[in-house]
Amino acid sequence: MKLTLHIWRQKSANEKGSFVTYPAEANEHMSLLELLDVLNQELIHAKKEPVAFEHDCREGICGACGMVINGRPHGPMSGTTTCQIHMRVFKDGDHIWIEPFRAKSFPVIRDLVIDRSAFDRIIEAGGFVSVNTGQAVDGNSIPIEKDQAEEAMDAAACIGCGACVAACPNGSAMLFTAAKVSHLALMPQGEIENARRVQSMVAQMDKEGFGKCSNTYACEAECPKEISVSHIARLNRLYLKSSLASRT
Repeated sequence: MKLTLHIWRQKSANEKGSFVTYPAEANEHMSLLELLDVLNQELIHAKKEPVAFEHDCREGICGACGMVINGRPHGPMSGTTTCQIHMRVFKDGDHIWIEPFRAKSFPVIRDLVIDRSAFDRIIEAGGFVSVNTGQAVDGNSIPIEKDQAEEAMDAAACIGCGACVAACPNGSAMLFTAAKVSHLALMPQGEIENARRVQSMVAQMDKEGFGKCSNTYACEAECPKEISVSHIARLNRLYLKSSLASRT
């Protein structure tokens, strides 16, 4: 199939960028990243700068490949990452617009590559889970309700890709932060630091310049792991509880 790619090109965060148009031919079984690989080979042979984009596992696990495709983070399919988008979802003659995730806290490094280190600093602010040193505790020694364990695993499925931030009109990182807070808060091992963890992570999130949550649910709609906004409600409850407790 013949396609027209409109790709955002930007040399650095300090320089202006623009869309550059490239004609492309694709097999319907190719992934979008494979198409970019082919395009880059053509650009290299023509002694032109290849398109910079992130990728790692190419299996929908790491989230590094995140980009906006035709106005949607990770593209037109729900519950998938960019690397899982195949050309069969497009039609012959389609125009495909590809750009990086847009957010103040995600500065563009080059072309489609963004700096997600703000997420790392939020996680670091959460600290560690307290455990006793010595012999490893048997995994079945702490009973956990099945529903509770499954909800914690659903939150832990967050891959930190940043689609929630890119989808949010406010550039909020609430779904990401809530998922990281929630998956520990639901486990007995994480209860000890709940109050300190939520206060520290929310403070770091605000420090990084992410916007406020206004409950548009766009984050949930575009999350490749379909993480529920119910975790944001839990974060708000934990934050309020810990704030009130610190005043008494």
